[in-house]
Amino acid sequence: MGRISASVELPATPEKVWAEFADPNNFEKWLTIHTKWKGDVPARFELGAQVSEVVTMLGMPNTITWTVDEYAEPSKLVISGTGMAGVKVSFALSVQAGGAGAIAAIDAEFSGQMIVGALGKAVEKDGKKNLDSSLENFKQLVGAS
Repeated sequence: MGRISASVELPATPEKVWAEFADPNNFEKWLTIHTKWKGDVPARFELGAQVSEVVTMLGMPNTITWTVDEYAEPSKLVISGTGMAGVKVSFALSVQAGGAGAIAAIDAEFSGQMIVGALGKAVEKDGKKNLDSSLENFKQLVGAS
């Protein structure tokens, strides 16, 4: 199993950060692993909602049907799903007050038969790079809005 985390401090209110962070229609603007949505995209997430997304990691696209496992506006969103070869993925997006505004964080877990050994380490390394880049993109998005 691989676990990665990243966070960024933002000069905005937690409510403003949440509005941008938890909006699935914004993922294409900041989330580097997001390739495209498949099918209908909800205007906002809600507990139990499902949506299919093509994500790309290590140069390989993978379709994941996400289920919203936890939705606690304005602080936490947890989605999980299963992709090709039985790879299970969970993302927890959280927002809390901190510093001069808010702290946005993403905690991700990957598991499955393929996520072991050298491939597991490669997924963690690529995932961490993508999370860090994504949160830098998100910082620009929040600053621009």
